Formats: sequence, C-alpha cells, structure tokens
Amino acid sequence: MESMILQLSYLIGSITFIMGLKMLSHPDTARKGNLLAAGGMTLAILATIFLYRGENNEPLHNYIWIFAALAIGTVVGTIASKKVQMTAMPEMVSLFNGMGGACAMLISIVEYRHIMENVATHPVQAGTMTVVVLGMLIGTVSFAGSMIAWGKLNGSIKDRTIPGGQAINFLLFAGLITLVIIVVGGFMPDMPALFYGILILGALYGILFVMPIGGADMPVVISLLNSFTGVAAAFGGFLYDNPVMLTGGILVGSAGTILTILMCKAMNRSLKNVLIGSFGGAKAGAAAGNKDQGAFKEISLNDTATLMAYAQKVIIIPGYGLAVAQAQHTCHELEKVLNDKGVEVLYGIHPVAGRMPGHMNVLLAEADVPYEKLLEMEDANDQMGGTNVVLILGANDVVNPAAKEDPASPIYGMPILEVEKADHVIINKRSMKPGYAGIENELFFRPKSSMLFGDAKKVLQSLIAELKQM
Repeated sequence: MESMILQLSYLIGSITFIMGLKMLSHPDTARKGNLLAAGGMTLAILATIFLYRGENNEPLHNYIWIFAALAIGTVVGTIASKKVQMTAMPEMVSLFNGMGGACAMLISIVEYRHIMENVATHPVQAGTMTVVVLGMLIGTVSFAGSMIAWGKLNGSIKDRTIPGGQAINFLLFAGLITLVIIVVGGFMPDMPALFYGILILGALYGILFVMPIGGADMPVVISLLNSFTGVAAAFGGFLYDNPVMLTGGILVGSAGTILTILMCKAMNRSLKNVLIGSFGGAKAGAAAGNKDQGAFKEISLNDTATLMAYAQKVIIIPGYGLAVAQAQHTCHELEKVLNDKGVEVLYGIHPVAGRMPGHMNVLLAEADVPYEKLLEMEDANDQMGGTNVVLILGANDVVNPAAKEDPASPIYGMPILEVEKADHVIINKRSMKPGYAGIENELFFRPKSSMLFGDAKKVLQSLIAELKQM
C-alpha cells in the first residue's frame, strides 16, 4: 500500500512539473505555475521521506539530519530570494544552478563509493556505472562553470583568455570522454583513481570553459549550464528509479537545451563554439571599436519630452542599465503618461538583453507592463520604420550597428534591434563607456542618435515631470 501511495505521489509530482512549466509560458499564470510545481516537489520529498523503503524493506533513517537540512535550506533560500535585487538576479540564478550541479555530483560520488564497497557481492553493471559517471561529470562541469559565471556576473572574477584555450578545452574534453569509457568499461583495475580523475578534470573543464566568456554571450552560458544541471538530475532519476527526479531533470535539461539553441541563433553563435569556449572573450572585444567615431550630440530633457509628447509611436528598448537603476516601475509610469497623451508605447525586447535569458521580460513583468506590449526582436524590427522615437534605456550591444556592418567586430553577425529605422533615436546611458562586450557602440555617433546622460530612473522621473507640464 505504501509503495502504491509513493508511486502515486511521484506521478502527481511529475504532472505538476509539466503543468507548472506550461503555465510559466505566460506572465498571467507564471506565479501559479511556479507554486504548483513547488507543491508537487514538496509532496514528492515528503512521500520519499516517510514512504520510501530501501534494501530489506527498511525505511529511511537519520530524520533529524534530513529535516535539519531541509529547514536550513528553506531558510537560506527564502532569505536570499527575498533580499536579492533584480540587478543581482542573474548571479543568483547561476549560484542556485551551481548548487544543483553540486548535488548531482555528490550523489554520484556517494553511489560510486557504495558500488565499490559492495563490488564483491554485487558485480558492477555497465548501465549503472554509466549513469553514475556521467551524472558526476556533468554535475561537476555545471557546478564549476556556474561558480565562475556567478563570479563574473558579480564582478569578482574578470575575463581571462588563456593562450591556446580552445585546444586545451578540446584536449580536456577528449581526455574526459576517454576516461569515462575506461571507467565504465572496467578496462583498468585502478578505477577509483580514474573516477576521481574525471572529477578533477571535469571541474577544470568547467572553469576553463566559462572563464574566457564575456560580453553579451553570458546569457548563453547560463542557459547551457542550466541544461547541464537538468541532465545531471535526470541521471539521478535513472539511478534511483525515481520518476520525479527523472521528469524534473528531463524538463530542465530539454528546456535549457532548446533555450540555448535559440540564444545561439539570436547571437549568431554555433553550439560547437559554446562547448569549446571560443566566443565572447575579452581579447576579441578589446581588439574592436578603437577607431575614431567622431562626435556625438546630446539632447535635453525638454527636447526629449517634446519629441515624445508629439509622437504617434514610441518604442522603448530596455537593457541592463534599466535593471541597475531599478527603473522598471518608473518606465511603466512613463508609458502610462504617454498613453494619456495619445502616444502608442511598445517595448522592443532582444533575446539576450541583460545578463540572463528573459532578464528584461522579468523586470517589466515585475512592473506590471502588459505582456502584449513586449515585442520580440523580429516584431519590433518590423515596426521600427513607423516609429517616431526610440528610447534606449541602458541597452548597448543589442543595438550596435557593428553587428551588421563591421566584420572585425566580435559581435558581427549577431541580430540586433534595428533602431535606426525610426525617425529619432534617444540613448540614455550614464556615460560613453562601452557595454558588456567591451566594444564602442557606433550607434551613438549616427545622425539620428542623441545621447541623454544620467541614471535611468532619475532621467525617467524628470522626463515624466516635463511631460506632465505640457
């Protein structure tokens, strides 16, 4: 009876994951979907603790340790999620994703030791060893890579380009595959040393794989590492014959992989280049954008307000500067003021704007911006020609014409928001410093472009005050 209830709990948990993921596809249902999936996971955890039976039909032990760990994790996770600023959300995603990879890694290490201790009475099965080794390898790469991504996003780790880095990564990858085949096949007697050798090389590969990545490429690596963690969790589901772990891992792994491919397409990168860590390095960014662009022109708040007040259509392009200034609510207020004056306001969203997939969507959803006003890049570009004013708030690389015009640029070939099709382009930035890719933006010096310097939130507040006086 207990076994039937346990399996039913796993089935319910798996269904809630699928339903929750479906509900995440729209802001109106995303919160409920998140809570539904969390409820299914809670049910699966409690059912496992109280109903699971191991060898000789024995229940789980060490309830004090289990619930102490659950309590500590719940408290730490709750406090961290409530205190985190939206600007720090990408590094929190990387940190939490890394913890998932670490869990998969530790599960495989524990199970490997258990297998080795009982190898005399229970011969090693090739399938089981494959799951253990691959789960450990992928979890290790995800953990190490996510920690580097976390450090790079919060500024504590700088981009480092290692001479011959691509060749080193390729050799490491080939060496890891060779060791996995040897360990799984049992071709050498000293298997524990080789197993832990995979652990060390996997961590090194994760570090070297992420270290050179910089610029607008960071959302791709976050998405890829997320898919790695999902795959590692799925291997844990195979190992324990646990449907919930398997379903959750498959959903995360497949969703992360699909998102990675879409992000690569949006940035004109190949997945092969992602895997060998050959894109977006600081060296490439520093080598471009050094030519003399000429002079830029500034625009006053009053002139900006006048242009927008008498416009028929305004498209706002949000970027990381909007997140830094915590200006999403003020931006929505500007939208409402313009709407009251009969101006149509839309938002152009680039797939890799910000520091993680969907960063701008999350910001604007938090400010209750209607989902229908968020235009994907292709739709936004189709409407640029009929737009009177484009207001760029802290975006940089995703509007840089060098991506279309300069073959020497490290972002050449990346699809961008074609803001120059509009009548007027107003760029709000704190200064003329380059964006995250480390290259100068040629858009700032174009005839249609005007610079509006200052903190995004303060500038928008002043702009709203000017508009209300008209």
